[in-house]
Amino acid sequence: MTQRTLIIGGATGIGFAVAQLLATRGEHIILAGRHHDKLQHACQQLQTTGATAESVELDIADEAQLERLARTLEPVDNIVVTAGSQAPGGALTSLDLKTAKQAFDTKFWGSLAVARHLSGKINPGGTLTLTSGFLARRTVPGTLVKTTMNAALEAAVKMLAKELSPLRINAISPGLTDTEAYAGMAPQAREQMLARAAENLPAKRYGRAEDLAKGYLFVIDNLFVTGSVLDIEGGALVS
Repeated sequence: MTQRTLIIGGATGIGFAVAQLLATRGEHIILAGRHHDKLQHACQQLQTTGATAESVELDIADEAQLERLARTLEPVDNIVVTAGSQAPGGALTSLDLKTAKQAFDTKFWGSLAVARHLSGKINPGGTLTLTSGFLARRTVPGTLVKTTMNAALEAAVKMLAKELSPLRINAISPGLTDTEAYAGMAPQAREQMLARAAENLPAKRYGRAEDLAKGYLFVIDNLFVTGSVLDIEGGALVS
């Protein structure tokens, strides 16, 4: 039977790379996100390869939208959440707390709202895979919001794996990855930033979306993995 996977944040970046890999296996892909045009473009790209894909507009920071989706969504085998947020940088004394709370509302509380409202739509034996980030366990000056937000999400994964058992709940923790998140940078500045970062990593390279996508497939496929955080960060945590 064809597997069905809902990818929230699947129109671009890591989420779209996951969609592409799953599509090669003949899975039915449902892309969800906030931007209609990006969703349509991503669906068309998948469909040109012969994949079956559809899309739904969704903002996970809006719980009412998740409640509506829960009423209409056909059962799925897997849910992947790669939707993130723009977390403000800086020390606590200089933070805009309103912006910081908005970042939490999307990435942390939004992910938990997905688990709350959509886990019941996952078929037995299925998975929910969230996305944290290596800063959860790395103290870097100026990253208070990112660090605490991702650390909270990783702690929640452990709890959810018990609360929602036998569904398998995991998180992927990416390091620096070249995605559309850096699209606002000038091309030369972007390349220089990535090159400098790569030099400081044991892997001597930065991540690509397809590197991360393989990790999501691993936790989806391995029936003995739950409550886990899979680090895919080029050795950033040991550098």
